[in-house]
Amino acid sequence: MPIRRCNLVLARASPRLRALLLCAILLAAAPARADGTPDSPPTQNLDYQAGLEAIKASDWDRAIYNLNVAATALPTDANLQNWLGYAYRQKANYAAAFDHYRAALHLDPSHRGANEYIGEAYLLTGNKKKAREHLAALERICGKQCKEYQDLQRAIAVAK
Repeated sequence: MPIRRCNLVLARASPRLRALLLCAILLAAAPARADGTPDSPPTQNLDYQAGLEAIKASDWDRAIYNLNVAATALPTDANLQNWLGYAYRQKANYAAAFDHYRAALHLDPSHRGANEYIGEAYLLTGNKKKAREHLAALERICGKQCKEYQDLQRAIAVAK
């Protein structure tokens, strides 16, 4: 359907129909949720893949560069925001790490990796109370048996 005709159809559509169409378009454009491991890249974006490879190699500067480039093309990818937070945390840039973890959780409040990693970042900055809040979130999301819950629980237990 030519663009002019689409615009005409949308202009005549009810506000409810326009809202439904917008939701359908946004859902179609949103990336599928992956497990958030660097071993299974959820995208064909080469910068994203390079960023995950850099994370595996502990090359934090390269990971941050590549993932930031990828983020311009994939602004709604919660996994990508989580990995950016992780890379910044490894560089001890906690302000940037928190920004990206919060972005991941804004995009996907039940993102297990982002809840675990932001909890660990809170521990590194001395905020055990906030870490426990994310542990409670993980318990609601996936229960006490999921890996992310258990990892954060262990980190809280050994934190000073």
